[in-house]
Amino acid sequence: MEDVIIKHSNMVYRLALSQTKNKSDADDVFQEVFFRYIRKEPSFLSDEHEKAWFIRVTLNCCKNLWTSAWMKKIVPLDESMPYLTGEQHDLMSELQKLPQKYMTVVHLHYYEDMSVNEISEVIGKSPSAVKMRLSRAREMLKEHLGEDYDV
Repeated sequence: MEDVIIKHSNMVYRLALSQTKNKSDADDVFQEVFFRYIRKEPSFLSDEHEKAWFIRVTLNCCKNLWTSAWMKKIVPLDESMPYLTGEQHDLMSELQKLPQKYMTVVHLHYYEDMSVNEISEVIGKSPSAVKMRLSRAREMLKEHLGEDYDV
């Protein structure tokens, strides 16, 4: 069990941070995902099935966080990311401005190195819908970052 947690911890935290946009909420989601894993002790057919389970549970936990009564009554703090270079900060800032459905597919494709088909299985959308979201996200990023940026 510990090996599985170590194997997926970075991916779960990165995805949670990209979805929640702040460290404390990402920490909460991270803990909830692994609590569910330990409590349910799911069995997986393959490594891909295992990875997809963790991604799906992470996304679901993020959605639960956004719809909680607690989130409706708080005001978010502006957190800076000092570990990013200027260019990386610009890109991260623009990624976080994208609508959630676009930011999710961009994160899974570029940061988790998932194919369009893998993303479609995880988020429950057709491969053509995933391709369209990636294309629209790239266009939005190019529009905001300028043509010099290679997205």
